[in-house]
Amino acid sequence: MSDSPLAANPYEVLGVTAGASEDELKRAYRARLRQAHPDTGGSADEFQAVQKAWERIGTPAARRAFDSGLDATTMGASASWAPSDPHAAGRAARGTRPAARAQGHPGGWYREQYLDHIREWAGRGVELPDPFDAALVRSAPAHIRHLLANAVAEEQTAAAITSLGIGFTIWHDVQVGQVRGEKLDHIVLGPTGLWALLSEDWGSPVAVKRGEVIGAGLAAGERPLHDLAARARVIARAAKVRFSGLAIVVSDDQAPASLTELSSIRGAQGLLVQRSRLVNVLRSGLPGVGVGGTDLFEVRSRLQGAVRFV
Repeated sequence: MSDSPLAANPYEVLGVTAGASEDELKRAYRARLRQAHPDTGGSADEFQAVQKAWERIGTPAARRAFDSGLDATTMGASASWAPSDPHAAGRAARGTRPAARAQGHPGGWYREQYLDHIREWAGRGVELPDPFDAALVRSAPAHIRHLLANAVAEEQTAAAITSLGIGFTIWHDVQVGQVRGEKLDHIVLGPTGLWALLSEDWGSPVAVKRGEVIGAGLAAGERPLHDLAARARVIARAAKVRFSGLAIVVSDDQAPASLTELSSIRGAQGLLVQRSRLVNVLRSGLPGVGVGGTDLFEVRSRLQGAVRFV
């Protein structure tokens, strides 16, 4: 399924409960259309969201499909966010070419957390035949859906960067410090430098203000670039290496542009990158950004000795 686990629930968009009658649903749709229209104080994005919500539950057939986990927007396919091989897409894309060397389990920690929380939320003794079923995920609180959304984001990034090729080495889900869960999503080492990557899904578009990522989906006080830099600094000190770039990776529909420059922190250039552009950025690099003359084999050996996985 293409939708994020954090995608707005159409009932929430229309301001009704899942048990609303057909008449209540129609009245809510008309009212929300008026409120969301740009001419009455709304916005084009809000207006489009209301229309999309109606497409998903506006007819009895579409509503039955959505409520059962079969979303009409997926052309009838069974919707689930079950784990998949994050390297499969990379293997298909590169054919027989050698792959980048990769270690770690992208998305693994977040999936563990999701499973713990969804079972606790469902309650003791409740059987969950498929904890990744779309209908179940949609009904869960946002903080639980966010865990799954981040797992999927990491897997999608891993699938993309696996195709970088033999000149690159990748570490996924790298432990930072002593607290489990404090981690770097991905570390990528190659001819263009040493990169720390954060794969995120905030469920809505983001923007950039004063060199930092902002958006309605971020928690109050959340500073993604600052946090990414702090975690990268821990690894840099442990391995005695220096990061060249700090990239926050989001889906294409959440970023304002394919590549947006963020602040530079202690010599590491911050970037907000659309996932489809990421491989090109890592392959081509940035002007003036590199490994600073340090031998790649030496950097790889230092990292290999310092990296631990969550």
